[in-house]
Amino acid sequence: MAITRRAWIGGAAALAAQSAQQKAARPKVGCTSWAFHSFQSGADPTEAIGILGEIGFEGTDLIVLAKPDLTSFWTPPKVDTLRKRLAEAKLAVAQFVLFQPVVEGLTSRDRAVREQNLDAFEAGCKLAKAFEAPLINIVAPWPREWKGPSDYLPRYYEIAKPKPGETFHIDIAPGFDWDEAWANYVTVTKACLQRAKAHGRKLSIEHHTHTMIPDAASFLRLWEAIKDPALGYNLDTGWTLHGREYPGVAIHKTRRQLMNVHVRDIDGTMRRFPHIGEGVMDFPGVVVALKEVGYTGYLSLEQDKHPGDMKATCKRYLELMKREIAEQYGG
Repeated sequence: MAITRRAWIGGAAALAAQSAQQKAARPKVGCTSWAFHSFQSGADPTEAIGILGEIGFEGTDLIVLAKPDLTSFWTPPKVDTLRKRLAEAKLAVAQFVLFQPVVEGLTSRDRAVREQNLDAFEAGCKLAKAFEAPLINIVAPWPREWKGPSDYLPRYYEIAKPKPGETFHIDIAPGFDWDEAWANYVTVTKACLQRAKAHGRKLSIEHHTHTMIPDAASFLRLWEAIKDPALGYNLDTGWTLHGREYPGVAIHKTRRQLMNVHVRDIDGTMRRFPHIGEGVMDFPGVVVALKEVGYTGYLSLEQDKHPGDMKATCKRYLELMKREIAEQYGG
């Protein structure tokens, strides 16, 4: 039977539509803005946005690094300037991030302190909306009753050269009650969700060592206590392996709650996050697991700064991810 011109055109159009749909259903490749700016209060992402756009990323994460920055740096004129810069660079904002010190008081036992931090969180939600970021993101805080030798407790996980008699130690305040801390954290997370949803955003929580959410299992415990589809997991491949869990396993555990993925490499001792391609991270395995669970969000590079060419690292990462995504998702 002869194929008519109309049938041929219709078939070609259907194939084109299917191809476009498959391409749209693949993950997107991004890079956090702080790959190219400092981690100090007031750090300006303007130059970073331009660099990421030139490299060819699809999206980025922007971050508030200190509570005073909410009003001193992230002003309406600055937001407008950055929005224009993002449009010029053809970058979407995958997540708007509040660094842990901005909302660390969410785990305070003092209700007034928690309320102050909820207000800071809501200010972040407003900024996320201004940048059309679907997600407001935080790293889970740790209880205020825990203190270590590092201001950022999650980074205290080894003693490279211990002195005689030196031990790995974290101060836990007398009378600390984990059950009370957990109950308060569930309550305050519900309050965060109410504020995020009021501004049309979802909340993604990232796991770090020594926090209320150190791994996928603890996040799932939180989610089961809340069961709100606006609450999701930000999986970090490096911190996952740092906690001795294979990222593919964590991806399968959180398949229904996975909202964003930060990607790092890691060295063979599972301690240091080197430049992409210099460690032992199973990037193909990560993408395979994401494909199996139907993930189509962002795969954003979060690269620790080490001596070396950061632009070359980002280009290498982008090429790697494009290749792995094309192999698994097609297109």
